[in-house]
Amino acid sequence: MTQCPDDPRDRPLLVYDGDCSFCRFWIDDWKSLTGDCVAYAPFQEVASQFPEIPPENFRKSVQLITPDHRVWGGAEAVFRTLAYAPGRQWMLWFYENVPGVAPISEACYRAVAAHRSFFYKPTRLLWGKRFVRPSYLLTRWLFLRWLGLVYLIAFLSLWSQLPGLVGQHGILPAAKFLDALRQGFGSERYWLFPTLAWLDSSDTFLRFLAGGGALFSLLVALGIATAPSLIAAWLLYLSVVSVGGDFMSFQWDVLLLEAGFLSIFFAPWRLFAPPWRKSPSREPASQELGGTALGNRGVEAPPSSTILWLLRWLLFRFIFLSGSVKLLSGDPTWRNLTALKFHYYTQPLPTPLAWYANQLPDWFQKLSVLFMFGVELAVPFFIFAPRLRFAAAALVASLQVLIGLTGNYTFFNLLTLGLCLLLLDDALLSRFLPHFLAARVGEASAARRPRGRRYVTAAVALVILPASVAQMAGRFWGGTVLPQPAIRLLNWLSPFHIVNGYGLFAVMTTSRLEIVVEGSMDGTTWSDYEFKYKPGDVRRPPPWVEPHQPRLDWQMWFAALGNYQENRWFVNFMVRLLEGSPAVLGLLQKNPFPTGPPRYIRALVYDYHFTDFATRRATGNWWRREFKGSYFPVASLRQNP
Repeated sequence: MTQCPDDPRDRPLLVYDGDCSFCRFWIDDWKSLTGDCVAYAPFQEVASQFPEIPPENFRKSVQLITPDHRVWGGAEAVFRTLAYAPGRQWMLWFYENVPGVAPISEACYRAVAAHRSFFYKPTRLLWGKRFVRPSYLLTRWLFLRWLGLVYLIAFLSLWSQLPGLVGQHGILPAAKFLDALRQGFGSERYWLFPTLAWLDSSDTFLRFLAGGGALFSLLVALGIATAPSLIAAWLLYLSVVSVGGDFMSFQWDVLLLEAGFLSIFFAPWRLFAPPWRKSPSREPASQELGGTALGNRGVEAPPSSTILWLLRWLLFRFIFLSGSVKLLSGDPTWRNLTALKFHYYTQPLPTPLAWYANQLPDWFQKLSVLFMFGVELAVPFFIFAPRLRFAAAALVASLQVLIGLTGNYTFFNLLTLGLCLLLLDDALLSRFLPHFLAARVGEASAARRPRGRRYVTAAVALVILPASVAQMAGRFWGGTVLPQPAIRLLNWLSPFHIVNGYGLFAVMTTSRLEIVVEGSMDGTTWSDYEFKYKPGDVRRPPPWVEPHQPRLDWQMWFAALGNYQENRWFVNFMVRLLEGSPAVLGLLQKNPFPTGPPRYIRALVYDYHFTDFATRRATGNWWRREFKGSYFPVASLRQNP
C-alpha cells in the first residue's frame, strides 16, 4: 500500500466531475477504501486552483494531483488512488509492469467515460443510487456458528453408526480396506486416502474421530479457537470420509468438506470469542454500519473478501449445477415438467408431508418444477448482483425449506442455508437479529490482515478458483476439453475433496423398488428384518429423521436401483446378518432372531407407491406394494450344518 501521509496537507487530491452521477457513485466507493489518505473534490469547486490543467481534462477524466503538482489522469489516476487502499496496490503494479495492461486500461476508461450516462443505468440497477460499502463481520460470525452446528450434527450422526458401517465387524471394515491399500499402494496411499485411521482403525479410534470432531465442532459453534477448531473438524471429517466407502459418498459430505476448508481461511484467529462474551468497544458512542446502528462493538480486521467470494462461488456452483445436470441428462421427466409426479414417493427417505405433496394436482407439480428450475438456473446469477443478492438468498433458502419439509436430506438443507447467509450483510442481519447478539460482534477496522495470512489467502484462491472453473467446464463439455495441467490439478486435489462436482437428481427415478431382507431358520418360514427409517411395513408412516442420516437406509435405496453384484457392500451386509453381528444389527429397527442368527438369508424386491386419500382412510396404509421378485438368492454360511 502507498504510504498514507501523516500531514493532511500532504494528501493527494483526486478531482472529479461533480455533475456526473456515475462519477459520484464510484468516488464514494473509493473514499471508503482510501479513507483519509486521499482528498476528493469536484472540479467545479477547485478547477480554478489549477490553471495549468486544461478545463477539458477535468471533463474527460479524473485527475490525481499531488502536493508537488504532479498530475495523472484516466485509468492511471484511478490505480494510483487505489494504491492507498489496503490490498489494492497490485492494480498499479500490473498497470506499470505488465505489457499491454496500461493501453487496454486507458482504452476501457475512455470508453466508459464517453458513455457515463449509459453505464450509470446498470450501476444503479445493481448497487442503487449511492454506494455503501457493506460489512460482513456479523455475517461471518453467524455463518461460522451455523457451520459449527452442521459439523456437530454430522459427527453426532456418525457416532453410533461407524462401528456397524466400517468397524471391525461392520459391513465395510475400515481395517480391511486400509490393509488392501497397504498391499496395493506404497507411500502414495497416504496422499490418495488421507485419514488419521492409518494410525489406528479400531472401533474405538473410529469413534474417537467422530467424538473429537463433535468436540471441535462445538468449539466452533461457541466461538472458541474458531480457526484451529475448524482445521481439526475438517481433518477429522476427511478422515472418516476417506475410509467410509459407499457410506460416505454423498454430495453433502464433500460439500461440507469444501465449505469447511474455505472457512478455515475465513475465520478470525482469535482464541476466545464465544457468543456470551461482549467484545470491548472502541468508542463509547454507537457506530453506524451500513446505515444501521449496531451498538458498541470491538474492532477487528474485516473478513477476507477473497474467501467470501470463493464461498459464494461454491454456492453458485452447487445450485447452478444441480439445475444444469437435470437438463444435460436428457431425462424426459425434467424436460416435460413431470418429475415431481414421481419424486415425492421415489426419493430415498420421504417425510410425512411428502405423502400429502404427492396428492397435489399435476398442474401444481409442473409449476413447482418451473419454480425449481428458476431457482437453480437463473437465481444463482443474482449472487453476483449486489441489489439482487438478498433475493437470491431468500429464493434459494425457500427452495431448501421446501425440500427439507418433503424429504429427509440429512444436514444438506441446513448447510445450504448456511451458505445463503453469506449473501447477507451486517446491515440487513442486524434488523432481524436480537440487538444483544449483534452488539457482541466487533466493528471492522481499516487495518489489514497480517501479510502471511494475505499470502495464504491468495495461494488458496489461485488453486481453488481455476480448479473449480475447470471442474465446472468438465461437467458441461466433458473432461476431454480440459488441458492436461487442469486435469492434473483436479486429480491432485481430488483426495481432499476441496473442489468437487455437484448435481443432485440428474435423472428422476420413476419407480420405487424396495429391498426387503428376510431370514429363516428352516428355509420355509421367513421373517423380515425391519429397518429404522426406510419403507417396509405399509402401515408405517414416513418418518422425520433429518438432520440425522441413517446411512444404511440411504444405501439400501441406491442398492435397489441396481443389483447386488453392483453393490458388493450388500453381500457383506447379508454375511453380517448371518453372523449376527451386534454392530450391524444395531443399525436396524427389528431383529427377528434375538436368540441367535438365522441359518438362511434372502432379499426380495417390492414396488412401493404412496396410497391415495381413499385407500388410506379405508386401510390406514401409507404405502401400497407389489412383489417384483428376488434381489438376493437364499444363502447361508458354509459352516452352518
